[in-house]
Amino acid sequence: MSTGFAPARVRSPRAATAPRERATETFTAPAGSAGGLTRLRRRVRWPLGIYTTPVAILVLWQVTSELGWLPEKIAPAPTAIIQAGIDLWKIGELGTDLTTSLRRVGIGLAIGLTIGITTGIIAGLLRSGEYLFNGVVQIVHTIPLLAVLPLMIVWFGIDELTKVLLISFGAGVPMYLNLFAAIRGVDQRLIEMARAAGVGRARLISRVLLPGALPGFLVGLRFSLAYSVLGLVAAETVNANAGIGYLINRAQTYLRTDQVFLGLVIYAVIGLLADQFVRILERVLLQWRPSYEAQ
Repeated sequence: MSTGFAPARVRSPRAATAPRERATETFTAPAGSAGGLTRLRRRVRWPLGIYTTPVAILVLWQVTSELGWLPEKIAPAPTAIIQAGIDLWKIGELGTDLTTSLRRVGIGLAIGLTIGITTGIIAGLLRSGEYLFNGVVQIVHTIPLLAVLPLMIVWFGIDELTKVLLISFGAGVPMYLNLFAAIRGVDQRLIEMARAAGVGRARLISRVLLPGALPGFLVGLRFSLAYSVLGLVAAETVNANAGIGYLINRAQTYLRTDQVFLGLVIYAVIGLLADQFVRILERVLLQWRPSYEAQ
């Protein structure tokens, strides 16, 4: 098993505090100016955290639509988009399309993550695995999803298999890249300490390498979830008779801008929920990290 892990620099407490002291001396502002900035920061509130700005944009969007400043043809009001979703749900179309899209992304994501995790671990732990997989994945990584779509149609037709494989393609590549880099980036000093303690190869992998690569795995998972949604968008533009992409194409045919925006909002919500899922995993699995102790 190859190592090749770059050790991090260790800074002394004195060296760590010295730049902070110099920065304080260099950037000290006048008392009146600093006090004004402090009061301004205290007055600014973020009640919804990172979602405060999106909600504010929605409110501004609704207000400008109500005042007639934003034409409905360009962007209908958020309330009109919600009403379009309610109407489609009542007639049973939205539920069918949403279920179809979630099934596609779920199957494609499962296939892509399985392949990406398996090959990423093998390539990260074994030099022969790196030679086997890394070159191919680096080449495939540069090919856009939409460029792969015509080839998949030629190979597999325009049925569900093409859609699922396109989603798995988008999910597997970022997982491999991040997991491979995370395993190879584990601190070399931890490996040396484990070997000095007489730890065998199996325990070294299970107790040092894989736990040390967990943050990188979660980064890869976040990218995989995002790219699986992008793959879903691309897949549902080809011969789909159900799904959110089919809903958007049908709405475009009948010039229903509100339904087009509804489909875009659903895609955005799926991506948002995926990101929140990874954030929860980070809080649960990375409690041992100093940055998560206070959360």
